[in-house]
Amino acid sequence: VQLQASGGGLVQAGGSLRVSCAASGFTSPFTFEYYSIGWFRQAPGKEREGVSCISPSGGDTWYADSVKGRFTISRDSAKNTVYLQMNSLKLEDTAVYYCAAGTKTATVYPRWYGSYDYWGQGTQVTVSS
Repeated sequence: VQLQASGGGLVQAGGSLRVSCAASGFTSPFTFEYYSIGWFRQAPGKEREGVSCISPSGGDTWYADSVKGRFTISRDSAKNTVYLQMNSLKLEDTAVYYCAAGTKTATVYPRWYGSYDYWGQGTQVTVSS
């Protein structure tokens, strides 16, 4: 499974940005719909933290308290892509954002990096004042 994160960039505080995670390389029956997809971020000098996760069906989502109400995760099975819409961005949202794919453990422990089996390369999001 390969994950390609994209859509990062420079945005002013209060602005919006949408990052995408395109997935490929699945082997039946473990298709895109088999995996939960999570977003993590890592700022310089800080540990990687879980931001959001969406279940295989898309029916369940999880958000870290720090982004709840501002970020929205969604998935498009036709495009094998997961999106993270980020609104009301703050300076502290600046980080490299990574997407990851996991199975049942990710549904139960979405914030734990060990729940995920596959990782994308990351996309930089920079929020300026």
